[in-house]
Amino acid sequence: MTPDPRRNDPFAAVRIAEYRNLLFGRFAFIMGLRMMSTLVGWWIYNLTNAPIAIGLIGLSEVIPAISTALYAGHVIDMSEKRKLLVRGVSLYFMAVLVLLFLSTSFTSEHLAKHWIAISIYAVVFCTGIVRSFTGPVFNVILAHIVPKHHLQNATTWNQGTWLSASVTGHATGGFLIAAFGNTGTLITIASLVFLSILLLSRLQPRPSLNEPGDKKTWDSVKEGIRFVIKTKEVLGALSLDLFAVLFGGAVAMVPVYARDILKVGPQGFGFLNCAADVGSIFIVIMLTLFPLRKQQGRKLLFVVAGFGLCIITFAISKIFWLSFAALMVSGMLDGVSVVVRGTIMQLKTPDHMRGRVMSVNSMFINSSNELGQFESGVAANLMGVVPSVVFGGCMTLLVVFITWFKAPTLRKMEY
Repeated sequence: MTPDPRRNDPFAAVRIAEYRNLLFGRFAFIMGLRMMSTLVGWWIYNLTNAPIAIGLIGLSEVIPAISTALYAGHVIDMSEKRKLLVRGVSLYFMAVLVLLFLSTSFTSEHLAKHWIAISIYAVVFCTGIVRSFTGPVFNVILAHIVPKHHLQNATTWNQGTWLSASVTGHATGGFLIAAFGNTGTLITIASLVFLSILLLSRLQPRPSLNEPGDKKTWDSVKEGIRFVIKTKEVLGALSLDLFAVLFGGAVAMVPVYARDILKVGPQGFGFLNCAADVGSIFIVIMLTLFPLRKQQGRKLLFVVAGFGLCIITFAISKIFWLSFAALMVSGMLDGVSVVVRGTIMQLKTPDHMRGRVMSVNSMFINSSNELGQFESGVAANLMGVVPSVVFGGCMTLLVVFITWFKAPTLRKMEY
C-alpha cells in the first residue's frame, strides 16, 4: 500500500473553508478569555493583596465546571452542535458585560472592594457552568467538519490556534491593563467575544447522531465514563496531565512573582503570562510541519518530566529573563504533551460518543488548570510562594516516575 500523500500536507485541514471559520472563531474567543483571566487575576490580587485570593478564582470556576461536565457531555451528544456552541459563547459575552459594569467608576464609588471581589467570583462561577458545555463542543464539532484522515493535522492546528490565542491574549492583556485600565481591557474582550459569535454562526448545523430518548441521561453518562476507563491510552494520558498540571501550575503565581519577587509591574506580568504560550505555539508549528511518527507515549512522559524541571527553575529564579526562559521552555514541552493527548482523544473516540468523552476529558484537563490554580494559592499561603512552586515541580517529577512504571500501555503507545 502506498502512503497517502495527504498525510504529509501540513495545511490539509485548513484548506476546508468551514474549518477555517471554526479556527478563527475559536481564536477570537480564546484570545478574549485569556485576556479576561489575565485581567481577573491582576484585578483580584490588587483588590485583596492575598495570593490565596488568586487561587479562589480557579476554585470558583472549577466547582461548577466539574459538577456539570458529565451532564454537559450527554447534552452535547443529543443536541445540534452549532446552536449549542453559539449559545454558550453568547453567555460568555453577557458575563463580560457584567464584569465591564463592575470595573466602572460608578461601581467603585458604590461598592466596597470586598463586594466587587465577591461579584467577580460569582461571574467566574457562572462561566464555569457555561464552560462545561462550550469547551467540549469545540472539539466535538471539529471531528464533524474534518475527514478522519485529516484529524491528526486538524488537531495540531486546533491546538496551535488555542495556544496562539493564549499568547496574544495573555500578552496584550497585561499591556492593555497598563495602558487603558480594567474598563478599557474589558471593552476589547467584549469585542473579541462578539466577533467569535459572528464567525461561529457561519458554521453548518451539526445534528445529533443519537436518537432522542435513545438512552436515559445516567446510562448515557456511564457509557462515556466506561469508554475512557477501558481505553487505557486515553486514561493514562489524561491522568498524567491532571496531576502534572495540578502540582505544576506555577502560572497561577505569576502575578505575585511579577509584582513582589521580580518587581516588573504589569508589562513584565504580560511577558511572563505569555512566555509558556510562546514556547507552546513554536513547538506546535514545528509539530505541524514535522509530526511525531513513533514512540509518542515515551516522549509524552519525557516532556512532562522536563516541564517539572522548568517549574523548579522558575520557582527559584530571581532574574526576570531566566524566569521568562524557564516558562517558555515549559510551554514548549507542554505543547508536545497537548498535541499527543489531543490526537489520542480524536483518533480513539467514536463520533456518537464525542460529547461525553470530551466532557470527561474536560474534567481531567481543563479543570486541572483551575484545581492547580487553587492548589497553588493554598500551598503559597501555607508554605510561602517560592517553596510552594518548588514543591509543585517536584511533585510533577514524582507523578512521571509513578506513571512510567504503573502505565506501561501509555509508555509503549504509538499512533
